[in-house]
Amino acid sequence: MPAANTTIDIVIADDHPLFRKGLRDVIESEEHLTILGEAGDGDSALQLISRHKPAVAVLDIDMPNMNGLDVSKKVLAGELRTRIVILTMYDDEALFNRAMDIGVTGYVLKDSAVDDIVQGIDVVAGGGYFISPVLSGLVMKKNSSVKSNKEEKIGLMQLTTAEQRILRMIAEEMTTTTIAEELSISPRTVEHHRSNIIGKLGLSGQYALVRFALQHKNVL
Repeated sequence: MPAANTTIDIVIADDHPLFRKGLRDVIESEEHLTILGEAGDGDSALQLISRHKPAVAVLDIDMPNMNGLDVSKKVLAGELRTRIVILTMYDDEALFNRAMDIGVTGYVLKDSAVDDIVQGIDVVAGGGYFISPVLSGLVMKKNSSVKSNKEEKIGLMQLTTAEQRILRMIAEEMTTTTIAEELSISPRTVEHHRSNIIGKLGLSGQYALVRFALQHKNVL
């Protein structure tokens, strides 16, 4: 979570003006959140993010000119430190996996955005991962069959007690620094454990471990 009294700068983008206004009203009701600009399409959103370099960008997954995932890919491939919260109407596993692979750290269901958006912004601005509780439950349910995969079972059985604990903490959306502080070990040691877990589970990709942990949270 961000430090107390820290202001979080935000850009929001959604092609529905009424929804965007409602989103703005909810966000601006929090004193520590400041909206630097808003857009109704992907191109404008990318321009705003490049110009203002906000801490967080809240992007609708469906927008004209460029969708939210494509904007995210361009932002996260650059040198900007902006973290992304995706807004979606869909509980679609493929879209969720693509977002995680790109490096999106927040995934909020539009139907629950009023309840989730402020917490989502706070969490991702603080270096964590946030998924709407309703959506994460659906994603994990859809992926429950993956748990039966033989390679994953073997990998989980090979994890040490320390590695299992760290995997559960990753599933709780804790950062490397937070895990290190909680366990009274160095961040470097946490990263070493993470590398071992990735190897034992046969995972690949920059965000594969986080995605695995979130999808299997209910069985870890």
